[in-house]
Amino acid sequence: MAAVTEPRVFAGPDELAAAAGERLGPGEGVVVSQDRIRAFADATGDHQWIHLDADRAAAGPFGGTVAHGYLTLSLLPVLVRGLYRVDGAALVINYGLDRVRFPAPVRAGSTVRATAVLGAATPVAGGWQLVATVSVTADGATKPCCVAETVSRYLAG
Repeated sequence: MAAVTEPRVFAGPDELAAAAGERLGPGEGVVVSQDRIRAFADATGDHQWIHLDADRAAAGPFGGTVAHGYLTLSLLPVLVRGLYRVDGAALVINYGLDRVRFPAPVRAGSTVRATAVLGAATPVAGGWQLVATVSVTADGATKPCCVAETVSRYLAG
């Protein structure tokens, strides 16, 4: 694993736009514990055995329980917050996702970290929109467990 980097601070949207193509991270890790997986299952109603039944999952395709893909996706805000911020924005909102894939499972107890490649930052009504490709990888994994193209809006104060 590469050394954890400090969050990059952009002075404003123009500086963010100039950084298109930059790779940031990896950021701080988040542990995906079995308790977190169970809480997510309870919150979403997705109680599939690969997430919750340790004995059955041990004999299953992943050798143990794994996080829901959507749980991994839901960690993006905390993982990305450790990569960069834009000063001068009064509000940052998740505007959506253009593409999401889950190439590898996240085993219960794993620590995940994100990197981001900044894409276009363009003006929109009331602020700026940033597209970034975020990759989430579990420690020790050979490929990402989640790759998402995120769309965020930075609204002026």
